[in-house]
Amino acid sequence: MESTFSSPAEAALQREAGAVGLLTPLEDLDRVYELQRVVGFVHNLGCQRVALQFPDQLLGDAGVVAARLEEASGSKMFILGDTAYGSCCVDVLGAEQAGAQALVHFGPACLSPPARPLPVAFVFGQRSVALELCAKAFEAQYPDATAPVVLLSEPACVHALEALATLLRPRYLDLLVSSPALPLPMGSLNSEPEPLERFGRRFPLAPGRCLEEYGAFYVGGSGASCDPDLDPDLSRLLLGWAPKRPFFSCCPDTGRTHDEGARAGRLRARRRYLVERARDAHVVGLLVGTLGVARHREALAHLRNLTRAAGKRSYVLALGRPTPPKLANFPEVDVFVLLACPLGPLAPQPSGSFFRPVLSPCELEAACNPAWPSPGLAPHLTHYAELLPGSPFHVPLPPPESELWDTPDVSLITGELRHPPAWKSSNDPACSALTPRPQLELVESSPAASFLCSRSWQGLQPQLGQTPVTGAVSGRRGIAIAYEDEGSS
Repeated sequence: MESTFSSPAEAALQREAGAVGLLTPLEDLDRVYELQRVVGFVHNLGCQRVALQFPDQLLGDAGVVAARLEEASGSKMFILGDTAYGSCCVDVLGAEQAGAQALVHFGPACLSPPARPLPVAFVFGQRSVALELCAKAFEAQYPDATAPVVLLSEPACVHALEALATLLRPRYLDLLVSSPALPLPMGSLNSEPEPLERFGRRFPLAPGRCLEEYGAFYVGGSGASCDPDLDPDLSRLLLGWAPKRPFFSCCPDTGRTHDEGARAGRLRARRRYLVERARDAHVVGLLVGTLGVARHREALAHLRNLTRAAGKRSYVLALGRPTPPKLANFPEVDVFVLLACPLGPLAPQPSGSFFRPVLSPCELEAACNPAWPSPGLAPHLTHYAELLPGSPFHVPLPPPESELWDTPDVSLITGELRHPPAWKSSNDPACSALTPRPQLELVESSPAASFLCSRSWQGLQPQLGQTPVTGAVSGRRGIAIAYEDEGSS
């Protein structure tokens, strides 16, 4: 038996367990994982206990890398493999449980600021890049030497961007090279003006220039797949980049390019659909997808206030990594909102896997805040920190007497007229909604209880005192998916 929310019963019995083999040749480990830089990082801090965080796809190298680092640094290394939420976020909680004084993060990273201070070093890896092929591909897509272009890349190709820019700059004068927005060391002071920081990258723009003037050339990916389920880092760039500017991706191995305009259009259309689903929703599930990213508590309070002001009921769910079986236990929830790092809600998901759509906080903001600009003018934000006070994109909720709450609205999905929400102050507790009954009896109004009453089957009925007492008999044998008395059918 197999369905959307379960796997075949024979899969667990036929699965073979074993150690993951080495993924990187031994002679390339020092270069790929930058072991000398990591050893210098440990020596400079004088740490005796260091946590090494690996994503699932790199766990095969974790043991050898940890052994070499212990031998070179003399410090105790701890491997963090199974993170509670996403491998792109720094697992500060796991490092603290191991008593680590510092953490080294390997693989792709969202570069979100951690919720607690901890020295962190990032190692993205070093993927080989065919510079000559990428330079020729760039010249083919941008024949105009005066066109403003930004060089972008996946994390593993960051090391080659400056070398690629060196090949192009004799001809291209308005060329910008992005760099990862690594957190500054603790206690350091930077007297230079800070460059623009967006999408987890820094852009050294000249005075008077803006990022919306530039096209993009992204080095990364395979270049051969047109699958709309993109890498979340590339999806974040496509959603946030200026829609009218060109955006090309280039495979670092073959130099093959792809125009990402069509993919960006599909992502924006998907986002507009999710905003409409959020506007039609009555019950919103707030999924706590991270505890290690800064300001997550403030963002959770902001989303609860937002849904309350829009006349929606919200439930906070802490489930770790969201999976279809977990979310299927809450059928009364209309939409889920994943409060996580910028890459969490954009991770590729199997088509039709979740029972209800999973949104990002920015899509809920666009659906519930009537002061939010129209889709053609609103920025395509990807991180919840950009919605909070202090951000240049923060839009406060209008007051209760504002006419924006009474603006007529029609659902683009159902075609029905949406009624204006009954605005509630943020001081009102979420559980204080009471419904009067004719018998002068007050009960709490709950969407979950109303949903349960509307179902034809509401669970087993105890029927205390109505069931005759009988002796114990032998029950059915087997598992629920196939009892012995059911035969092979």
